[in-house]
Amino acid sequence: MNRKRESHQIEAEILRICRDGAKKTWIVYKAYINFALVNVYIGELKRRGLLHDVEDLYQTTEEGLEFLREYESFNKIRFGAQETTKIITGER
Repeated sequence: MNRKRESHQIEAEILRICRDGAKKTWIVYKAYINFALVNVYIGELKRRGLLHDVEDLYQTTEEGLEFLREYESFNKIRFGAQETTKIITGER
């Protein structure tokens, strides 16, 4: 069953992918979004200070890591530990 993701879910996924640095193409493939959308999300995450770029790599900032911790904490309460593990590891 395909279910549409909310923007905050996609943002969290991008930040998770970029924790250790990622190229735009890698983000597109790992987050299951197209290049038009990745440009929108990267721009918004950079504007909010959650993501920055160094040369051709995007890196999650400290503020972005804090967003991820809060997001994962919320999901742990909402869905329980098992679902949170899927979210953190990117399982589908």
